[in-house]
Amino acid sequence: MKMGTTKTKDYTERQLRVAAYAKALAHPARIAILELLLEKDACVCGDIVQELPISQSTVSQHLRELKEAGLIKGRVEGASVCYCMDAREWIRAKAALIELLDRPAAGPFDCC
Repeated sequence: MKMGTTKTKDYTERQLRVAAYAKALAHPARIAILELLLEKDACVCGDIVQELPISQSTVSQHLRELKEAGLIKGRVEGASVCYCMDAREWIRAKAALIELLDRPAAGPFDCC
């Protein structure tokens, strides 16, 4: 999680983790990559670039964001890196996001 120490000290570990997941999920290309990895249920090497309408360098940037959030893992195989879901972290992310989104509102949302 890339936030300065002075900015993170006032937040709980859960809040920081949820923010990291939310950041990782905040781009449609990253959602597409996650959907591809979930669909394949296996490590994917060079296929990601062929499956998506974005360049190799852009795919690499999105993979880095997903990896920093812990949602995916990468493994070097020869000259390429193969990616797959991190099942344990995916379960943690789902639980953390559900916990946040399932909280009842204290009052009406349309106050303004």
